Amino acid sequence: MDSRLDPATAIEAVERGLAEAGYIASRQISTAVFLAQRLDKPILVEGPAGVGKTELAKSIAAWQNINLIRMQCYEGLDEAKALYEWKYAKQLLYTQILKDKLGEVIGQADTLTAALTKLHDFGDIFFSKQFVEPRPLLQALEQKDGCVLLIDEIDKADAEFEAFLLEILSDYQITIPEIGRIAAVTRPVVILTSNANRDLGDALKRRCIHLHIGFPEPRLEARIIETRVPGVAADLRKKIVSFVHEVRTLDLKKLPSVSETIDWARVMLLLHASSLDPDLIRDTLNVLIKYEVDMETVMPQVSELIDKAERAFIPG
Repeated sequence: MDSRLDPATAIEAVERGLAEAGYIASRQISTAVFLAQRLDKPILVEGPAGVGKTELAKSIAAWQNINLIRMQCYEGLDEAKALYEWKYAKQLLYTQILKDKLGEVIGQADTLTAALTKLHDFGDIFFSKQFVEPRPLLQALEQKDGCVLLIDEIDKADAEFEAFLLEILSDYQITIPEIGRIAAVTRPVVILTSNANRDLGDALKRRCIHLHIGFPEPRLEARIIETRVPGVAADLRKKIVSFVHEVRTLDLKKLPSVSETIDWARVMLLLHASSLDPDLIRDTLNVLIKYEVDMETVMPQVSELIDKAERAFIPG
């Protein structure tokens, strides 16, 4: 992004860049991405599942033509899986070689102290960078051309792991006790996502720009469908979106997300639908609704929901 652009123009450039990558962003999303890049701060993206949080990270990487490094969080995730591991097999091989060459290594030493000093020098090599197997966090710091680091579903990780992330989120560096501090070659664009399964700590939130992505308003969602499922006729596309928005007004265990609207639009295209036919909707409702208890709620109301969607639909 050209830093010489005025903020309004730069935000519009972000919106266009994401659109070129297939992501239709609201002004709020584009502004958050602009601010994160200008301020060198991570973005913490919260919101329901399926509204485009992970897709935002993928689209930023595609737009800027840089690598995406993804770390999927889960309960019990630790430093060894997220940051680095020692290459134990290589260390064992090195140990065997050192053992075979032990006589040559200490043969010139006149005293026990001198011999131990020589062995200690080899011990430093044993715990050096060449024996480190980088995991996602370290990989992201080593990218010469930068990258997008996606820390996906951070709310599924433990609070201890969340605290472990604070150094990389604030200073773009990590510390390996045996090696020392490793700073980013080029600072990555860091995106954290959360489905709000648990409350995140204030320390993590303080280091990030907060972005909440909810269900989009109908016109924006229609644009998303147009981008992702371009073969659907304009009138049907808008009626699909209107129907989904009516479904979201119901008291359901899981409201249909944008990703499910996209899938349902693809189904309508596959089945050559030209209108909101009640029987076709009942036959394909399982694409939109994911729980049987919700199916039992929606199914009897299909005709009524179609009527409401038709009345809410605005041509053009």
